[in-house]
Formats: sequence, structure tokens, C-alpha cells
Amino acid sequence: MNGTQQKYRFACTLTFGDIYGQVMVWLIVIFVGLASAVAMYQNPVYAFLTGGLILVLSLPFLLFAFVTTLLNHIEMQPLDVVPQRSTPAENSPPTASGSPGLAQPS
Repeated sequence: MNGTQQKYRFACTLTFGDIYGQVMVWLIVIFVGLASAVAMYQNPVYAFLTGGLILVLSLPFLLFAFVTTLLNHIEMQPLDVVPQRSTPAENSPPTASGSPGLAQPS
């Protein structure tokens, strides 16, 4: 190794259009769960279990789809390595008094 580390720039290129379909599917799943719960409201236990089952079974798949979409839209670009420059104070010649920054007596 030459002692320099490569630096990278991370950029997320995800837009709302990329996840628009997933948001629509999630809304549909929520409304289907609510509709099934309302349809079974004669027995509140079955209504709760049906709505919960739909949400619990669909959530991992929807989260997987969203996370993979997000990770596919992260770009990692290497930055150009710029040699480290010394500060101007280190390269400037010493003043006549020998101490930079002090006022000369008159």
C-alpha cells in the first residue's frame, strides 16, 4: 500500500417515482386489511386476527422490496486523490525579526 486511502462519495439517487408503485401496493394492502376486518366485524376477535394477519404477512415482503430498491439506488463513486498540501505559513520565508506576526519596533 502506498499510505493513501481511497475516499468515496455516496449518493442516493432514489426518487419518489422509484417507490411510487410500492407506496400504492402498501396502501392497497392496508385497505384490504381494513375491509376484511370490517367484513368480519360480527366477531371482533376474527376481525382483529384477519387484519393483523394480512399486515403481518405482507410487511416483510414490502419492506424487502423497499430496502432492495433503496440499496440499488445508492451509488459509490471514488473521489480523486489530491496530494496533501502544506499550509502557506509553513512555506513562507521567515521575516527579518525572525518571529512572524510580531510588529516591528520603530
